[in-house]
Amino acid sequence: MKVDYEALTKAIESLTGGETDTVALMATVACEVHRADDRFDWTGFYRVTEPEVLKIGPYQGGHGCLVIPFSRGVCGAAARTGEVQLVRDVDAFPDHIACASSTRSELVLPVWNRAGDLIGVFDLDSDQPDAFDEKDAQALARILRMVFTAAE
Repeated sequence: MKVDYEALTKAIESLTGGETDTVALMATVACEVHRADDRFDWTGFYRVTEPEVLKIGPYQGGHGCLVIPFSRGVCGAAARTGEVQLVRDVDAFPDHIACASSTRSELVLPVWNRAGDLIGVFDLDSDQPDAFDEKDAQALARILRMVFTAAE
């Protein structure tokens, strides 16, 4: 199953329109994205809770790591650099943190608020190798901008 990003965007827009609570928005986005495609085994947010530290936020799937420093792993790299991390093979990523041993590929996007502050990262893990592509990254980045830059 491949995501119908147009339908997903419309659904998320209708569910989140007017909501300003960041955690509620994260929970809704994680739920809707996770259900949109069977490639997504773990879908969720890590929130910036103090300088250089991410803590687990709303997610769907098995247990995640509770705390990730900006200096470690794929999520840390996205937070540290402010750039999307598209990792086709997690075993080839230096310093990958294996929160789940079944994860084969990962897509992590930085999440900004309207003021331009990094508020977290959106993390998608798949048990399939090479599960994500640029289309996924671009469509999800648009959804995150729509939801989190309008939410204040």
